[in-house]
Amino acid sequence: MDHASFRPTWQQAFAHGLYLGGIAAIGVLLLTALLALAGAFEPPGELWLAATVGLPVAGAVLGLLVGRVTGTQISARGIRTGSVVAPWDEVVDLRAERRGGRTVVSVYLDSGASVQLQAPYSGELFAVDPKFEGKMFTLSHLWRSHRFGGLPG
Repeated sequence: MDHASFRPTWQQAFAHGLYLGGIAAIGVLLLTALLALAGAFEPPGELWLAATVGLPVAGAVLGLLVGRVTGTQISARGIRTGSVVAPWDEVVDLRAERRGGRTVVSVYLDSGASVQLQAPYSGELFAVDPKFEGKMFTLSHLWRSHRFGGLPG
């Protein structure tokens, strides 16, 4: 049974997909322009429109679909984010840290390794999560409860 689950907000998922779609569009446009300049390829006008508009829009939609199923699950066994599972007895600290333009949650393990959680996080523009502080408090409370007192589970 999960005690809590944290996922990127829909705005965060949308923006991440839009960003990746924009990068893909730039790559396709550059490759197409280079091939056209070399005379190896005569791109139709629709290709330019599809790459310029279609890829970012497709990325945004894909970001909404994929971004909402990624995240972090907290259970009686520990913290799971992506494919990493950190059992409670290995977690020695949990901190909010600045990484680039974001505030993320890092979990420190007794092995000395650290794991950055996929969610929650907060940043600028679309990456803002107005509930980040509350989510961080919940995570901290759950960790302290398991570390020092335990929750039924």
